[in-house]
Amino acid sequence: MQKICIIGDGLTSLSAAVILSQENIKIDLYAGNNLKKKNDNRTTAVSESSFQFIRRKFNIKKKNIFWPCKEIKLFYEDVKSINNFLNFKEGNKNLMYIFKNKELKQNLHKQIKKKENIKLIKKNITNIDYIDGSILLSKKKIFYDLIILSIGSKSKLYDNITYGRSIEKNYKEMAITTTIKHNHKINNAAQFFLKEGPFAILPFNKNTFSIVWSVGNIFFEKNKKFLKKILKEKIKILLNNKNFKIKNISNIESFPIKLNLKTKYFNKNVLILGDGLHAVHPMAGQGFNLVLRDIKKLSDLMRNALKLGLSLKNSFVLENFYKARKPENTILGLGIDLTNIFFKNNKLFFPIQKIILSNINKLKFIKKISQKISDKGITI
Repeated sequence: MQKICIIGDGLTSLSAAVILSQENIKIDLYAGNNLKKKNDNRTTAVSESSFQFIRRKFNIKKKNIFWPCKEIKLFYEDVKSINNFLNFKEGNKNLMYIFKNKELKQNLHKQIKKKENIKLIKKNITNIDYIDGSILLSKKKIFYDLIILSIGSKSKLYDNITYGRSIEKNYKEMAITTTIKHNHKINNAAQFFLKEGPFAILPFNKNTFSIVWSVGNIFFEKNKKFLKKILKEKIKILLNNKNFKIKNISNIESFPIKLNLKTKYFNKNVLILGDGLHAVHPMAGQGFNLVLRDIKKLSDLMRNALKLGLSLKNSFVLENFYKARKPENTILGLGIDLTNIFFKNNKLFFPIQKIILSNINKLKFIKKISQKISDKGITI
């Protein structure tokens, strides 16, 4: 039986381990020595088709992990008002599902511990031999047919794969995220394009939602001590409800936003997955959808190679993965970047922006294309 290793302790690495373990292989998962200590309070949204893929592959029994949204409303900020310019709704169909990263990771971790062909190793790997396809652990070389790296976006281990070749952009923005508990009922998601930056409301139960607000570095530094107060007032304005009562705002987390699309995905039998492969602006919520599509394609290619009795190490699996996934990852990443530019508070674009957004509901083909792209998820 062929053996692979996955290095990382995030949502991507845990997802890859569970999905790839369903093939006829053994997996060593190097999840670091602080797996239980990490507390990821963020939420993530996936499309309907991605959710169906997750439900099949992850064997999730707790239905309350995922919060379904039947409608997504989009707004833009004018000089004097907040205007609803586009709504996505399709009968009783759920357009997206929202979950807390922490809860899904806990579920995956429990599954991994029960899998006979996954060995969970709480060690950090810092040395990889890309020539012979091995890792160094306690001064001992361990060889694998495939090595998958999913260790965030900044790891030095990627350097021997990408050689610095990537499409990069520093947005000079910070993503602010927190959880809001309230006494009202909010079932569906909303995206507001504000002058400070895009603001998303993502409910994960009827009285709780998370927010992701992308703001410029200058705004963040100027107001970081007053963010809870600013958020309280901003939410009342966005929901058009002065009586909206907030019970609690959890600790506010923040992280810098950058575009980073790798142009090289692998070296020999070592592959990058997750944020290290494509870090995109959070405004469109497409990050984990891209990850799931990557894992599905890798799983399909590995299954075909194994059926043919081919060695993963010497097959064309990674080259075919690169050819299949790079075009879409690049196009979608750049498309999200262009959307962000369009909604920027830019005097040059403001007149045409207002005309397009005021009439977009009349342009049914644009609405249809936008919904198709946002709902793409997994192509089954």
